[in-house]
Amino acid sequence: MPGIHPISGVGSIQGLSGVSAVGQSAKAGKGANFADALKGFVEQVDLEQQGAASAVQDMVAGKSDILPVVGEVAKADLSFKLLVGVRNKVIDAYKQTMNMQI
Repeated sequence: MPGIHPISGVGSIQGLSGVSAVGQSAKAGKGANFADALKGFVEQVDLEQQGAASAVQDMVAGKSDILPVVGEVAKADLSFKLLVGVRNKVIDAYKQTMNMQI
């Protein structure tokens, strides 16, 4: 069909590079703990949120096309959902620990 163009780069997952870097730094460093890994992940999510916001501003200003903006917003959304999921699991683990009988 004329007018339909294939999307390039769909097969590669680029948004998870920060996640693996946080996990590797937590394993590699001496004294690295869960709090440091979590802090690094929160900072990565914040950077992705800021990148998505600036991409939206560029699109509104007419400097960018919509496809890269959609990609940035989707990446930021996925990172945020993953962060919320980790937070919920940590809260559940804390509640289960508090409910243990000794």
